[in-house]
Amino acid sequence: MASRRIASLVSRALHPIARGGRQRFAGRGIYRYSTAVASAVEDPIKPPVSVLYDKLLINGQFVDAASGKTFPTLDPRTGEVIAHVAEGEAEDINRAVASARKAFDEGPWPRMTAYERQRILLRFADLVEKNNDEIAALETWDSGKPYEQTSQVEIPMFVRLFRYYAGWADKIHGMTIPADGPLHVQTLHEPIGVAGQIIPWNFPLVMFAWKVGPALACGNTIVLKTAEQTPLSAFLVGKLLHEAGLPDGVLNIVSGFGPTAGAALCNHMDVDKLAFTGSTDTGKIVLELAAKSNLKPVTLELGGKSPFIVCEDADVDQAVELAHFALFFNQGQCCCAGSRTYVHEKVYDEFLEKAKARALKRLVGDPFKTGIEQGPQIDQEQFNKILGYIRAGQESGATLETGGDRLGSKGYYIQPTVFSDVKDDMLIAKDEIFGPVQTVLKYNDLGEVIKRANNTKYGLAAGVFTHNLDTANTLTRALRAGTVWINCFDTFDAAIPFGGYKMSGIGREKGEYSLKNYLQVKAVVTPLKNPAWL
Repeated sequence: MASRRIASLVSRALHPIARGGRQRFAGRGIYRYSTAVASAVEDPIKPPVSVLYDKLLINGQFVDAASGKTFPTLDPRTGEVIAHVAEGEAEDINRAVASARKAFDEGPWPRMTAYERQRILLRFADLVEKNNDEIAALETWDSGKPYEQTSQVEIPMFVRLFRYYAGWADKIHGMTIPADGPLHVQTLHEPIGVAGQIIPWNFPLVMFAWKVGPALACGNTIVLKTAEQTPLSAFLVGKLLHEAGLPDGVLNIVSGFGPTAGAALCNHMDVDKLAFTGSTDTGKIVLELAAKSNLKPVTLELGGKSPFIVCEDADVDQAVELAHFALFFNQGQCCCAGSRTYVHEKVYDEFLEKAKARALKRLVGDPFKTGIEQGPQIDQEQFNKILGYIRAGQESGATLETGGDRLGSKGYYIQPTVFSDVKDDMLIAKDEIFGPVQTVLKYNDLGEVIKRANNTKYGLAAGVFTHNLDTANTLTRALRAGTVWINCFDTFDAAIPFGGYKMSGIGREKGEYSLKNYLQVKAVVTPLKNPAWL
């Protein structure tokens, strides 16, 4: 199970290997990375993979953009061009939607037996599993995340998700409902039609599976827009899905930019459903465009500023490691990252010293190297944004305990950063930084930390570290978040629903709940003549 693999990364990190030259004291309580570590990111490894597909996938064929335009996708380790990818725009979205509409209205996919759809999805999962290493290498190259993470966690999770939804394909059905009178009443659960889906750059393949899996299991057709930063892996797995037997036009993949391709998809009058993962600000635009066009239903999985609460009874060593993982996993580029670390005043000082030491032990470098925990940030824009938040933290009076700067002179590497003396009204405690910046806040009682944890526009997730069952139960019910992890974090499973309260989104993804996003419910009522029973 992929959830176990994520847990194994935490377990492995609990016993970090001693690494010489990792840190030096720089005075005034701030620890810095050594120049030896910085030099380790300067000589990137050649990726063991080639780019085979860089065009739009429409109606089962790879095609150029209608305009002939391309855009570069960059290697976050260096900022250099990996490939030039077809730049889809409104005309390409029109072509993709027309293909998906024809495949839904006239094609075999929604008319196949559910068992036949299931077999195709299972064959696809087998193909992805067979090509695990190639897909993982391409994902690492395009996104900068560690190869051990993509190959051992994310691709197996992708496979598990598609097998899970394949299992649902022949178990989707309506009900027979008793009514007041001689009536036969049944409900039909029908595919919603053409689904428009927009996925983010931080987990390209995992988000592909979260959206494409349930939509296909329910018998829909799809137009998927990739993030412009990470388009490559979707084309590769899209090709494998067609090799598995997916009919032409059922899945169409368009690479491009939000204001052009993304907006055209959201505005399109022939798209029946939208699903978007990304920032809250962009989610508002998606919702507005959907409403102004054909009032299509929208599922949104948006931003977060999740609290991680360390209670006074905590085993500090374990709490430090879990809090570290909750924040720094995936370079901190995780919507549910535990980015507000609330620590009880009785263990605050000990926690802070150990959190600082753990950040300094974090192995940052080329994501293709064995043992690397943290690669580069996704691009220059995100790199600059994170450094800007670090400066804002210092200017607002928070104490920079370690990190706070770039690592090396090439690519988008940032030192693991820890702030103490953080107050709730500081930008670093309110805004979604989306980077390797841990903010540690002190609290003194349960009622206080519940109010502070809930005092945010977000409500995606929360973490609690305690050995007291009553405390855990109190916090579980009081925290306004879609997921609460008790003594664990980022524990994902195909069957566990995920989504947010408040401005963290609308609806749920994964599990049985996600199927409802891609189904219409139709009531069918037939009079009964001389029924033997009612």
